Amino acid sequence: MSGTVIEVEGLTKRYGDNDAVAGIDLSVPRGEVFSFLGPNGAGKTTTVEILEGFRTRTGGSARVLGRDPGTAGADWRARIGIVWQKETMVPKLPVRDVVRHFAGYYPLAHDPDEVVEMVGLAEKAKAMPDSLSGGQRRRLDVALGIIGRPELLFLDEPTTGFDPRARREFWELIQGLAREGTTIVLTTHYLEEAEFLADRVCVIAAGRIRALDTPASLGGRASAQATVAWSEEGERREVRTEEPTRTVAELSARFPGEIPELSVHRPTLEEIYLGMIEDAHVPEETAV
Repeated sequence: MSGTVIEVEGLTKRYGDNDAVAGIDLSVPRGEVFSFLGPNGAGKTTTVEILEGFRTRTGGSARVLGRDPGTAGADWRARIGIVWQKETMVPKLPVRDVVRHFAGYYPLAHDPDEVVEMVGLAEKAKAMPDSLSGGQRRRLDVALGIIGRPELLFLDEPTTGFDPRARREFWELIQGLAREGTTIVLTTHYLEEAEFLADRVCVIAAGRIRALDTPASLGGRASAQATVAWSEEGERREVRTEEPTRTVAELSARFPGEIPELSVHRPTLEEIYLGMIEDAHVPEETAV
């Protein structure tokens, strides 16, 4: 199997005079967790829908699992899984039977009972979907997304509305899928979600890629100056430096015990991200 799952060159999508996607190049290797970040109207949803085969492109090329998603057929679609932002409409059947029903759509489906166990719903296997909590219902959505043994899984805002505990449990589930070799494309507004899950992050704004790197290195974050702050003689003092360890060592030599109110801060992923998109706001009514 090819080592590259997604290959995009010069991808564009135009609506009238609006370039929703204005020339995107990217490559996603097999087994990677790849996250799109961007404000409303940035073009990330349009890009993902083109990759999923649900929206036509205006220009450029796209290859997903070796095929053009705009013309690929049912055999190709059986190789991808999608967890939509909105809950999947399901028949009024118990959880196990819902998963078994969807398994019938795929030629090489997982065993439904194994999938129900995998997503942590074994104790709810006989429950009706409308009796599940929000987090449990999202697990059912994941079960339906992976029942066909997808090589590539798209997750669209998967934890919207989750409480912190449910979100963390969901992250652990996604990490497990990634460890088993599933390539995952994640679209999220939660910066901490991208930082926790993604191998690489792609920031899109105004239809263009602003940055593409690991969460730790995005926008030069890893090498950015740190701010060392402390209190001295009743005043708050701080120094920006590329060598925070040296600065802390120098402060330690000046104080007999603990350095008062010491803090060392490097730019967070959120700070880097906001700096990239601050000039790329799109009014809500034009968002795509």
